Amino acid sequence: MKVLLVKLSSLGDVVHTFPALTDAAARVPDLVLDWAVEEAFAPVARLHPAVRRTLPVPLRRMLRTPGLALRSGEAGRVRAALAAERYDRIIDAQGLMKSAGVAALAQGRRHGFDRASAREGLAPLLYHVRHNVPEVEHMAVRIRKLFAAALGYDLDGLPADSGLRPAPLSGAPYLVFLHGTTWPTKTWTLDGWRALASRAGAAGMAVRLFAQSGEERVRAEAIAADLPFVHLLPPQGLDTLAPQIAGAAGVVSVDTGLGHLAAAYGVPTVGLYGPTDPVLTGLYGPRALELKARRDCAPCEKARCRIAPEVREGPPCLADISAVEVWQALERLGALAPGGPEMDKR
Repeated sequence: MKVLLVKLSSLGDVVHTFPALTDAAARVPDLVLDWAVEEAFAPVARLHPAVRRTLPVPLRRMLRTPGLALRSGEAGRVRAALAAERYDRIIDAQGLMKSAGVAALAQGRRHGFDRASAREGLAPLLYHVRHNVPEVEHMAVRIRKLFAAALGYDLDGLPADSGLRPAPLSGAPYLVFLHGTTWPTKTWTLDGWRALASRAGAAGMAVRLFAQSGEERVRAEAIAADLPFVHLLPPQGLDTLAPQIAGAAGVVSVDTGLGHLAAAYGVPTVGLYGPTDPVLTGLYGPRALELKARRDCAPCEKARCRIAPEVREGPPCLADISAVEVWQALERLGALAPGGPEMDKR
């Protein structure tokens, strides 16, 4: 059976699709699966072993400069790539008008969420078959159910499996701190990161920091200042970031896409959640633990803190989470015992 998956973005949403691909590969013996995905996330989509090929769709860039996309022929090339083969099933696992529109460019019978469960109610108008998968469970679970309904199998006896595995430990153990995020209210305090890094150094563990933008670089440099065991890595793509995350002894992450990738790899991952609710879109993996804000106002789902609007980073709800709590969470997950029983299982 030849299947086209449409799941364009974001990084966390792409990763949350992996368990459904593992299910399909187990239940459909002749599965051939292609994935239409935003070009930035194609390296991540290719990580899953069930994916034959990715069809990069630079939708964000084309929508910013539609005239250029038409004149250069890029829009035509994307359309031709989507229509080049006929698929037995096309599954839009995003439920947005933009993803439904991309699915409509391909040849085949289109499946997706129904109007009651799609993220945008008009998107199902472009599907041939609509499936009711209510938004009452984690997104990864909902996508598993959507795939099962579209491809005609049941999930009984199928464990949730991302299809990814952590890399074998080699060399000195290290932690990865994922501090960068889109909202100021999702950030943890500088003092928290530095206190956690100091604990890692005292335990003989190095820390790796990634920084993609100028603002992230400033924060990362402040975290690493005068701490020789904290290593700030240069900006790089997902194809080289992913192996470093897969090889970590543990990961600490704010609400950001790379944290979802760490959890999917099965790396011990601690997520810090303040203004956002992890119930439906939180970390999804066998060794993930979420530390959530304890204040009554959380989760507020706001990019600006109403209690402390002057605070640029580390709003009160996240500042309440101490480095000691995070360290203890890493201990519970077995991230701090290289060579011990928990790590040997990897």
